[in-house]
Amino acid sequence: MHPSTEPPLAPPPRTAATLRRRQALHRLAVAGAALAPWAGSRAQPAFPQRPIQLQVPFGPGGIADLTARAVAQAMAGTLGQAMVVENKPGAGSIVASQAVAHASPDGHTLLLMSNGHAVAPSLFRKLPYDAQQDFAPVCALAAFDLAVFVASGSGLRNGADLLAQARARPGRLTLATITVGSTQHLAAELLRHSAGLDLVLVPYKATPAVLTALRAGEVDAAIEILGPWLPQLQAGVLRALAVTGAQRHPALPEVPTLQQAGGAALREYNVQSWNGLAAPARTSAAVISRLNLAANAALASAPVQQQLRALGVRPLGGTPEQLQRLLADWMPALHGLRSHHKGLARWAIDVDPLSI
Repeated sequence: MHPSTEPPLAPPPRTAATLRRRQALHRLAVAGAALAPWAGSRAQPAFPQRPIQLQVPFGPGGIADLTARAVAQAMAGTLGQAMVVENKPGAGSIVASQAVAHASPDGHTLLLMSNGHAVAPSLFRKLPYDAQQDFAPVCALAAFDLAVFVASGSGLRNGADLLAQARARPGRLTLATITVGSTQHLAAELLRHSAGLDLVLVPYKATPAVLTALRAGEVDAAIEILGPWLPQLQAGVLRALAVTGAQRHPALPEVPTLQQAGGAALREYNVQSWNGLAAPARTSAAVISRLNLAANAALASAPVQQQLRALGVRPLGGTPEQLQRLLADWMPALHGLRSHHKGLARWAIDVDPLSI
């Protein structure tokens, strides 16, 4: 058999009917392409569709509130919707946390999560939420250092003096913090139990109330985030006796750590704080991703960097998975701490969700 010598098949002739049919198909294709984004938006609505509520489980004026407001304002510019900060202090962050845990998982209700959420299971016998199961991490925001403060006229001169006076006056030395379950409160509890001190802990709803009580002489000392109180130190209104971290703070190189002040009893004492954004569990990955990008952009922006530096805050940022690990890493340590310190175990609180 020889190869065919016939010419290859030619394309069909383009009659007028064929051309009209092709033009009609082209118009349909163009119309379909134009409608595709609209169809997708119907299947998955654009986010956000309305202002976003950010529940902050601390009172106004504190470091958590100031950090949340700085980041929220910058995120609003990226997202094209306002972010409204709502302060719900009290009950170891339970009020705000429960509200977000039960909110619609559409990304329009967020929580300012902190290491207080890792602390809470060690302090409360039951909780109306599970910090690891009921929230979807979005982004870590910032880390904070704490210190022990006294009024400028206090007779307490340094950390060692504080410990000595507490031992000499059992049940009489008062130490103020913000709400039960906060990192500040945990730091005070750890100090009390690690050093074997009979201190009277006095919780307040918000940082300004702690400052007012300290300056008025209503309490002997306070544990609070260091950054916002640096102006009070510089003005000579307050003095710092010790910092709670493992290393001295660069802004106060002359102030020792509690490890250094307390000797063997406090050789492992190391408390720092962090916070981040979380959404209700089952919030879609697309919404979490959009929120994460907006949060990271806010933390990288010059205005937010400037505001946080002025507060003595270290910006964090990162992925949702990194915030999840940060929370998970704290929980075993706190559970172990509660077992080790019998006082903390006895102090655990029953919470009735109906009373909140």
